[in-house]
Amino acid sequence: MTPSRWARPSPWPPGLGLAALALVTGLGLGSLAALLWQARALHPAMLWQEPWLAAILRFTLWQATLSTLLSVGLAVPVALALARRPAFPGRALLLRAMELSLVLPTLIGLFGLVAVHGRRGWAAPLWEWLFGLEAGYLYGLSGIVLAHVFYNLPLAARLMLQALETAPAAHWRLAAQLGLSRGAIWRTLEWPRLASLLPRLAALVFTLCFTSFAIVMTLGGGPRSSTLEVAIYQALKFDHDLALAALLALTQLTICLGLWLLALSRGGAPSLMVGSVRLPSLGRWRRRDALGVSRWVDAAWLLALAALLVPPLAAIVIAGLGGLAELPRASSLWPAAARSLAMALGAGLGALALALALLAGSRWLRRAGQGALGLAMEGGGQLILVVPALVLGTGLFLLLRPTLGSGWEGYGLVVLVNALMALPFAMQVLRGALPGLTAPEARLADQLGVRGAARLRWLTWPRLRRPLALALAYAMTLSLGDFSVIALFGSPSAPTLPMLLYQQLGGYRWQGAAATALLLLVLVTLIFAALGGLTRRPPRPRWRP
Repeated sequence: MTPSRWARPSPWPPGLGLAALALVTGLGLGSLAALLWQARALHPAMLWQEPWLAAILRFTLWQATLSTLLSVGLAVPVALALARRPAFPGRALLLRAMELSLVLPTLIGLFGLVAVHGRRGWAAPLWEWLFGLEAGYLYGLSGIVLAHVFYNLPLAARLMLQALETAPAAHWRLAAQLGLSRGAIWRTLEWPRLASLLPRLAALVFTLCFTSFAIVMTLGGGPRSSTLEVAIYQALKFDHDLALAALLALTQLTICLGLWLLALSRGGAPSLMVGSVRLPSLGRWRRRDALGVSRWVDAAWLLALAALLVPPLAAIVIAGLGGLAELPRASSLWPAAARSLAMALGAGLGALALALALLAGSRWLRRAGQGALGLAMEGGGQLILVVPALVLGTGLFLLLRPTLGSGWEGYGLVVLVNALMALPFAMQVLRGALPGLTAPEARLADQLGVRGAARLRWLTWPRLRRPLALALAYAMTLSLGDFSVIALFGSPSAPTLPMLLYQQLGGYRWQGAAATALLLLVLVTLIFAALGGLTRRPPRPRWRP
């Protein structure tokens, strides 16, 4: 049976996809080549022969490993408790708070953690009274791990919860009929779904902790808590040692890439986006493992999660409202906000354009019978995930250094790097929304003469507008909260909101920092609200006789 002429490949030319792939891979390979060329004079053995570098490498690996073990390990009982308790009061609010870990700018979360757990925070005397902890436990290794757990435990638990919900309702009804114990349910239903996810999820969390910059810069507390990311920044910004920065960046890239190759050998990459959670309806059947003492254990885990997330988030709002009086007098706040929004919009639109070009080109190649090339084109946009932002920025800095000026040229490089880092997230959102028309739909549209701009307006745009808005919101939010790249290429005299917040926290200007954190949080909320409102369907006009 020959394929119908209505199922022919889309006329979208693959040239844009090839151009986007060439841009992404060219910048990635070019930055890698610049790093290799700059580090040629240094031997990799100095990483463990030099005491200072060896200490940095050991601490980076140790804090990332410890943070990953705690985040992923504690996420397992949290996800199981959420799965067993689908209707407890406040569940929806707790899930919304967990989702903030993906979009909340790092420095805003750090502001909340300092407000709660800092030397002047209300929780420090409580922990000192209960466990004998000193008031400075937020700084150093303990503070870094606490901040990493604050951000990554909710993300890991949500992804695990999504994996648990894939169990069909029939399996749970059969488990209830057979009277399976809690241990049997874990072995037969829960563990098989988590086991396939854990290696890739651990690689994701380890990469986020290993490449953490703002958290270490803010809570490190001194040279003993320095990491590779901070050492790269210091080598470029203060020591002007380009060869050392290149060697450290290559080391960081090698470790991240090796870990991801090991994790991906177990299967495909986990979804980066947190979707809606709909646990299967069990009807009149109840889970036996949700009865008895389990309800108290689950309640303890959920209360512990709420105690981790809610106080810092509440502290941000409370302190920000108290700092509203600083807004009219903050002369540097509004230019920083305008600068941040302009750069976030540029990065978001850039990520959106690259994602659309790569996905459309991949779809064209697959429909043309070039499935391998289409998969390679789509995978090219995902490879940037294993390259830390500061490593990519360092490579591009070395590549463009002879011609790179200052001022807006540096900010343009920040926009480019942020667009590339947001590309995997945009592709993840748009992948399912860009399948094209089915053969019957295309046949009907051609019969009715719906082509060109009319087809785009009436058939394609309604499918794409909400995913496009969500992808743009995620990309803009990631760029709006960026601190690592802007700290390297930005100017302290013309800061963005994250840089201004870091300066205020470092200078102990608490009221100004509260106002900046609240404004940054409001902007993040407004971006999602505005883009979501623009894509809502207009109300249908009512017929009047």
